[in-house]
Amino acid sequence: MNKGLLNVDEALERLLDGARPVAETETVPALAASGRVLAAAQRSTMNVPPMDNSAMDGYAVRTADVQRPETRLKVAQKIPAGSTGKPLAPGTAARIFTGAPIPAGADAIVMQELCVQEGDEVVVKKVPARGEWIRLTGSDIRAGVEVLPAGIRLRPQDTGLAASVGIASLPVFRLVRLGLFFTGDELVMPGDPLPPGRIYNSNRFTLNGLAKTFDCEVHDYGIVPDSLDATRAMLRRAAADCDVIVTSGGVSVGEADFVKPAVEAEGELLMWKIAMKPGRPLAFGRVGKAAFLGLPGNPVSSFVTFLIFVRPFLLKTQGITDVQPHAIAARADFDWLDPDPRREYLRVKWNARGGLDLYPTQDSAVLMSTAWADGLIDNPASHPIRAGETVKFFPYSELYR
Repeated sequence: MNKGLLNVDEALERLLDGARPVAETETVPALAASGRVLAAAQRSTMNVPPMDNSAMDGYAVRTADVQRPETRLKVAQKIPAGSTGKPLAPGTAARIFTGAPIPAGADAIVMQELCVQEGDEVVVKKVPARGEWIRLTGSDIRAGVEVLPAGIRLRPQDTGLAASVGIASLPVFRLVRLGLFFTGDELVMPGDPLPPGRIYNSNRFTLNGLAKTFDCEVHDYGIVPDSLDATRAMLRRAAADCDVIVTSGGVSVGEADFVKPAVEAEGELLMWKIAMKPGRPLAFGRVGKAAFLGLPGNPVSSFVTFLIFVRPFLLKTQGITDVQPHAIAARADFDWLDPDPRREYLRVKWNARGGLDLYPTQDSAVLMSTAWADGLIDNPASHPIRAGETVKFFPYSELYR
């Protein structure tokens, strides 16, 4: 057990050293692959575009035929996209549309706005340069080049790119199986009566939503009674089903906190106190083949420690190579003059002036601060913030990526 406080970066480094990426893969249709993690790099089997084609609606011409403005040419053919024209005879033009193949003999496109068609002739009002408005074969993608690297979560534009080079299916890592359970006899589910001294189990909803945001196969085991035997039994069940187990609550050293002794009895546990606010208690270990992460029970602490620690751990387990969120330099429009000696994650929101406002209460039990906010400021330990200062901001869009 670590008796002192561990800094966030050191804790995260140790945590990620213990992440074991899933090995099993499956092949899925590219149409269904968005959101999955690519298991092998993909290379193009073709040039894109596959032939020289028109970048504009207009007229394909020979530049040798258009030596001066107001040149008249006979329109000998029309080439819509998806069809192939005939070789272009000297002294003629071809009406052509965006994406259509360039006919043999043509070496420029004159956009239609610079032409006037009169009967079966076209008047070209501008002298084109050779190659003008022609997209050359392979100018976007060359056959054989890597188009998608392994270890990325596929976005809609990635699957579209795969389809554009004829890739119909993609190898992806299987979904990570994430087990969730929650400890505390004080917890009640919304919709049930709320006796005095009890609280609704908000963490179950927050952590389920986060797990699904990161495309996990979620196994929700619900609320576990505050007993050592029940907690040990649930750990064994979850370890048999899942790659990663995440719990909320019960990781402190109180008389009713049974997660720590249960994990120690069923596997191995490192108990860390992190120099961060909100947060601090974080448990990491293994039960059987499953990784175990125990989060604090306070709602904001649980939310923030999931984003800072569980998120990158899950991404690495999923096979993703870039697991760190990208910060934005932003302007603080508030004073924070009494900082904590621990590293802080402050809940803030964009304002209409392009700066960040601070939620007035940064208490770890105030879940409203997370719903109101647009993200977190990563504030160094003991660092006061003055209005106008540039801060390190993680928008939720990055923390959910």
